[in-house]
Amino acid sequence: MALWKPDPTFYPSPRDAASAPPEKLAYVGAFDRAGERHDAIAVLDTDPASAAYGTVVGWTDVPGTGDELHHFGWNACSSALCPYAPHPHVERRYLIVPGLRSSRIHVYDTGPDPLHPQLVRVLEAEELAKRAGYSRPHTVHCGPEGIYVSALGGADGADGPGGVALLDHTSFDVLGRWEIDRGPQYLAYDVWWHLGYDIVVTSEWGTPSMIEDGVVGELLLGRKYGHALHFWDLRKRRHLQTVDLGDEHQMALELRPAHDPTKDYGFVNVVVSVEDLSASVWVWHREAGSFKATKVITIPAEPADPALLPPVLQPFGAVPPLVTDIDLTLDDRYLLVSCWGTGRLQRYDVSDPFHPVQVGEVRLGGIVSRSAHPAHPETPLSGGPQMVEISRDGRRVYVTNSLYGAWDDQFYPDGVGGWMAKLDVTARGELEPDPRFFPHGEAFRGLRVHQTRLQGGDASSDSYCFP
Repeated sequence: MALWKPDPTFYPSPRDAASAPPEKLAYVGAFDRAGERHDAIAVLDTDPASAAYGTVVGWTDVPGTGDELHHFGWNACSSALCPYAPHPHVERRYLIVPGLRSSRIHVYDTGPDPLHPQLVRVLEAEELAKRAGYSRPHTVHCGPEGIYVSALGGADGADGPGGVALLDHTSFDVLGRWEIDRGPQYLAYDVWWHLGYDIVVTSEWGTPSMIEDGVVGELLLGRKYGHALHFWDLRKRRHLQTVDLGDEHQMALELRPAHDPTKDYGFVNVVVSVEDLSASVWVWHREAGSFKATKVITIPAEPADPALLPPVLQPFGAVPPLVTDIDLTLDDRYLLVSCWGTGRLQRYDVSDPFHPVQVGEVRLGGIVSRSAHPAHPETPLSGGPQMVEISRDGRRVYVTNSLYGAWDDQFYPDGVGGWMAKLDVTARGELEPDPRFFPHGEAFRGLRVHQTRLQGGDASSDSYCFP
């Protein structure tokens, strides 16, 4: 009699995941800013013992054009081991890859040939609109009972509200809109959860009209972009509470809940303060039965000669950090913070989440600094550390340099190119760029690169039900 066994890359606890074998491949979303060529999934060799280490070893084109691949994720992960919703038959095998501009969702099978993912299904924009009422799918997370896809826009020409669609684990059918009662929530961005507490958290960026042609100065200075967190009942799918960070804190984006399922706190980054151009990181936490948010990291803007700044920043005479991504190690000890504007990648000890201590920093790119990579010290870099992904053991950090096509063009009008870097955490706890891992330029065939997913999971893929 055949026995069902869970996927070996599913781990009951973050500690088990951290002690698993290291990743050997990375999947990276690449896109054509002009929308004329096919976007693609690039596959990179991350095995230091391989002769192809640090290079693109696989490439799969997306069939259409104009998708702008952005965030993507696995169909299933460690949450499948949760005792109330076990799915022993599912595998971490399929990549769910949305096109942020096209609203298409592509499903790629990495099982037969991990180097060349095979397209098995395309969900057209019409299906997402008809079944869930959404457009512009953004973030993908594998939950215990399905695939959660946050979406920025509404359907049938409606700019909003954005929200969350639920897809089936195995058929990939759009099951419908996740929310039963959304309360006051209108803007959308990320979605995550505290499974042990039946709590979902969502964050806010903006509707399609607010982002697709670049940051809109009037909306930013008018404090119209997102600045709140929303808390939901996971099982009842109902809105519970809004926590407003203050409308000067524009664009509350990436959610990084504690991996320890006994904890109900997490981190969120704010891209910019309209009062002083600083960026910030906040911790949400529960007090007396309700959630609150506390600012725990503030990163100031850097003064700069206006002549060196893009037009969008010249009136301010400064470079904002523009914290556009954060990532938390599986042991909940270190938080990586990417400052896409200044080119800084910062590492904080958050053992005490209310009192982070900076313990490392690397500079790559930046609007003014254009800091070079050690492998090519003669070449100034455009763009900066943007999407950041951490290996399960916390020893390796991967960064890519594109934020979003129209926004790239505003802040780096001479182009961002396409580059990816890997940084190692040394025995002294410092970040150190790996000179052997720096694919750039023609490595990505002239496309820009955004998110990275690691084979077998990474620090932002999985949620766990056991401490």
